[in-house]
Amino acid sequence: MRQKLNTPGTDLSPLERQLMEILWKEKSSTAEEIRAALAPRHPLMDSTVRTVLRRLEDKGYVTHTVQGKAFVYRGVEPPRSVAVRAVRMILDQFCNGSLEQLLLGMVENEAVDPEDLRNLARKLAQESPGKRRSPKKNPRKRKE
Repeated sequence: MRQKLNTPGTDLSPLERQLMEILWKEKSSTAEEIRAALAPRHPLMDSTVRTVLRRLEDKGYVTHTVQGKAFVYRGVEPPRSVAVRAVRMILDQFCNGSLEQLLLGMVENEAVDPEDLRNLARKLAQESPGKRRSPKKNPRKRKE
């Protein structure tokens, strides 16, 4: 029996990411529709697509409903939420929960332009106070 996870948390393989991109674009699809969408750049057997979809469901990225004889799959969360979760995992695993460490490392390694960060800081400063949440001190850290 497969273990079900409540929320996505495991890394996506390149093929899993391609399937997710199709599901996010189409909102929902059958395995056959996904196989057909992948066929021009990545021809796969139907059983392979179904296996990957089952893995994505096990990881918590997709869910399905049954319509007639077909399983119709959809993403559990939008891509932006999955990206946020991935960044949180990176923060926890490599930066001791520090966004500052991550951003400094990205600037030092030229993955982010410092001017882009300054522009973002200006936009955040201009954001109305009612829209902004109060900063949390490392909400994912547990006291031991």
